[in-house]
Amino acid sequence: MLYAIIASDVADSLEKRLAARPAHLERLQQLQAEGRMVLAGPHPAIDSNDPGAAGFTGSLIVAEFDSLSAAQAWADADPYLAAGVYEQVVVKPFKQVLP
Repeated sequence: MLYAIIASDVADSLEKRLAARPAHLERLQQLQAEGRMVLAGPHPAIDSNDPGAAGFTGSLIVAEFDSLSAAQAWADADPYLAAGVYEQVVVKPFKQVLP
């Protein structure tokens, strides 16, 4: 089943985010290599694909997991959480309707 992982950043997290980004991306690339990734990306803090120093306010990941508990365990191990980038992470079942 698909699950949405919706994370909110702490204020002024850009420096921490950049430091933890390689490890974060490595895990996402593993999901993609396994054919389980639907989409992933950050929420820019301003109306721009490249927000620069404004940074980001969080992230969204939609991927396939065996269960809600498996998705939660994967989210709990995110390097951004360990680095103090995320202040809150919500994991919910997701039903893709379109496309």
